[in-house]
Amino acid sequence: DVSSPKHGRVDPDNAPHVGGNTWAGGTGGRDTAGLGGKGGPYRLDAGHNVYQISQAEKDAVPEEVKRAAREMGEKAFRQRLKEIQMSEYDASVYERFSGAVRRQVQSLRIILDNLQ
Repeated sequence: DVSSPKHGRVDPDNAPHVGGNTWAGGTGGRDTAGLGGKGGPYRLDAGHNVYQISQAEKDAVPEEVKRAAREMGEKAFRQRLKEIQMSEYDASVYERFSGAVRRQVQSLRIILDNLQ
């Protein structure tokens, strides 16, 4: 079932992928970065409908796979901060301010999308 977390292959056509463990940005799969699945290192939204697996399936992921996924996600996060020249402190401050207005920003995005 789940083995080891990985980013996954990038589909050049950005086709939706449901289940499996090959594609980055898929949904409801395992081991790869995506949404709605289990055992992946971090969330990756490719803009498709999300197919969510059950919580029982997520809970059945072995602890060593969860730990490896967490470590890989943290490493990717630190690398991204380095790329954008942001410290972990800066990221926490940004998250605090961003979190305070997240709902309002989401509402504004919906309004603007409907105007187009």
